Amino acid sequence: MRIALIGPESTGKSTLAKQLAQRLGLPYVEEYARNYVEQLGRPYNYQDVENIARRQCLEVQHDGVFDTELLLTKVWFNDKYGTCPQWLEEAISTWPMDFYLLLSPDLPFVPDPVRENPDRREELFETYRREVIRLGIPYSVVSGQGDDRLKCALNALKALTAPGTGL
Repeated sequence: MRIALIGPESTGKSTLAKQLAQRLGLPYVEEYARNYVEQLGRPYNYQDVENIARRQCLEVQHDGVFDTELLLTKVWFNDKYGTCPQWLEEAISTWPMDFYLLLSPDLPFVPDPVRENPDRREELFETYRREVIRLGIPYSVVSGQGDDRLKCALNALKALTAPGTGL
């Protein structure tokens, strides 16, 4: 099973992905983009985002709980550069997620050096929603603070999965 967490910056994707992976007994797939950008020592560019996407293509071929993945990177490309490589669109279709958890921007924004859009979280949330609807893959919005956010995610996954899947 492949579960992807998507949503605007500072919505708790990393924390929730780790919690879900542990609870569900699935591998946790760390956000690659953050580490990549932090280690650049310069502003990232289009080629850097493409490098990130190519690495993500290797990761999404396996089961796990993904702290971001290809759909998030597609939105990043389109938002930052106004375009997305065709091969990335094809990769999203080739390795679709089983479920998406779209995290609501109802948590306070926590600034850090790689976050760029503190004032656009609602707008980006709706962009992610449109993209996941376009894909036709089951998704649910996750909201709430602390343990309530984890409970919301677990309840959403139960509702999205067929009986007998172990969730």
